[in-house]
Amino acid sequence: MNTNPETLRRELMEHGLSRSELDPDPIRQFQGWYELAIQTDLPEPNSLTLCTVDAQGRPSARTVLLKLYDARGFVFFTNYESRKAHEIEANPRVAMLFPWVALARQVQISGRAERISTAESLAYFTTRPRGSQIGAWASPQSQVIGTRSLLEMKVAEMARRFSQGEIPLPDFWGGYRVVPDMIEFWQGRESRLHDRFRYVRQDAGGWAVERLAP
Repeated sequence: MNTNPETLRRELMEHGLSRSELDPDPIRQFQGWYELAIQTDLPEPNSLTLCTVDAQGRPSARTVLLKLYDARGFVFFTNYESRKAHEIEANPRVAMLFPWVALARQVQISGRAERISTAESLAYFTTRPRGSQIGAWASPQSQVIGTRSLLEMKVAEMARRFSQGEIPLPDFWGGYRVVPDMIEFWQGRESRLHDRFRYVRQDAGGWAVERLAP
């Protein structure tokens, strides 16, 4: 398949998405689309919009990066004292959107966010560049700060503190796994007659697949 984004977009829109092509497992279906986005050299294909709701029902959205995924769900990392984390603790129901606009594709996911284990967070933290590890310690994420110089001073302080040896995992930093109960695959088509298929998790296990009107 051609991996030039413009050419591939036209091919995908012409071909569309049919029920017979779908994998019965939405995680495997996601894997196929995600790997194609990577092969096409889209900028940060793992970027997604994460939507949360606070205790008063007020929604907020931001871009985060998908770092891990498997049959259990989709994992991103954050400061556990950030706004998004406070909102997740108040209401763990979240929505995620992968906007692969260059391919005329979207994947929408909704489910429940839960903290991953400390061991899982540590395993990922050790793979981060040293500067990113120091940044996790230095930034009071989502809190008001007077100037950037204050942040830079904190970075310098943490760099001195951890100048020797490995940098430990902060106890206020780690991952959330979004355990999906709905995953929708959206393939753009001409005349706005898009193909949409929604996977819905069943109580007895497995997934039901439904075609939605565009």
